[in-house]
Amino acid sequence: MLATATVLVDVGRSLREAFFMFWVTLWPLILGFGLSGAVQTFVPRDTLRRKLGDHGPPAVGRATVYGMVSSSCSYAASAMAKSLFVRGADYIAAMVFMFASTNLVIELGIVLVVLMGWQFAVSEFVGGFIMIGLLATLGALWLRGRLVVEARTRLENQTGSDDEHAHASNTEDGPDGTNLHAQLRSPAKWADSATYTMADLTMLRRDLFLGYLVAGFLAVLVPTSAWQALFVTGHGFWTSLENAIVGPFIAIISFVCSIGNVPLAATLWHGGISFGGVIAFLFADLITFPLLMIYRKYYGTRLMLRMLVVFWALMSTAALLTELLFHAAGAVPTTRPATVVSTGFSWDYTTYLNIVFLVLFAGLYWMYRNRRRFGAGGRYARDPVCGMQVETTHAPATLEHDGERVYFCSDHCAGRFAARSDVGNVSTPHDH
Repeated sequence: MLATATVLVDVGRSLREAFFMFWVTLWPLILGFGLSGAVQTFVPRDTLRRKLGDHGPPAVGRATVYGMVSSSCSYAASAMAKSLFVRGADYIAAMVFMFASTNLVIELGIVLVVLMGWQFAVSEFVGGFIMIGLLATLGALWLRGRLVVEARTRLENQTGSDDEHAHASNTEDGPDGTNLHAQLRSPAKWADSATYTMADLTMLRRDLFLGYLVAGFLAVLVPTSAWQALFVTGHGFWTSLENAIVGPFIAIISFVCSIGNVPLAATLWHGGISFGGVIAFLFADLITFPLLMIYRKYYGTRLMLRMLVVFWALMSTAALLTELLFHAAGAVPTTRPATVVSTGFSWDYTTYLNIVFLVLFAGLYWMYRNRRRFGAGGRYARDPVCGMQVETTHAPATLEHDGERVYFCSDHCAGRFAARSDVGNVSTPHDH
């Protein structure tokens, strides 16, 4: 009986910790996803899509910008990278897009600032650019050749060049050929922005939930001594090196990716991992086990294994270089919080901002629910599995169901829909 009571107390403490992690980051989440929705709506992207034919500096720059204005969901990013690749984009340029879309996005930086401090947000962007530079140079030496050619052939055979539903991707970003000022005055565009916000939140709800839940349990149940046994401490450079290597391993086995990694990173920092180890862990949301299985399906087992090795090496190297730069600048935090978050309500700036942004969120939700009245949504469809808003002309996967064309953010979602609906013939639009 006593043991059962102890377990229930620990579960309750863990759930409380997870909730207050969420409470502290609620307003940054709303702000970040709101800004991300606006960026995805008002920044034209088709020109960027069409200019990724190699991995020279201009193409890498365009892929980076395109990634920064795209979704932060790792699954959607991997699907879009595959879609770009099969449409003719250079493989490295497509991978650069994938790196940028998960590490150089607005909402990630805002949540990092609030939950962990400005140093972690800045280091995420600094290290992200370093990682992209390494990928476009050193990574390109290993991710090339016959395996890449075979992967492209594999994807082309899967989609079929005679797909009657293929969409041309050279259409400009909708009928809004007007200037930005005119678009900003359009209720339809703002309704599209609200729809992007709601779609991204829906798409990431599982990762966010798991991230906070796992972080809450780890913060309460795992003692500091256990973290110190896993991460070497007190050995200077060798500590930084070991932590930067082990950080991605924690990400691989945690099964949590995208922005859901942030509360886990806060728990690791509290537990004793080095500054560079935290950054390496955050970078590694693209090599979690579920994503590795997706890469295997897209590109084949051999290229997936090479991607794992190269990505892991680049992520650890970029994180280590970032830590060295921040040490040289004196910007690495010298103290660690006694707790990850304060587990109690109080009338402070967090509570006031949460109230303000919950009102804003209600307004966004109202615009989303009434988007048809504003004339929005004509170029978009909703992925019925994850809820992501998908541009119909660039949907990574589609299928026919009950006489209607259904659009998906990735083959992963299309496969799940096909399995539960007993339909087949998933097709991936691409240029001819």
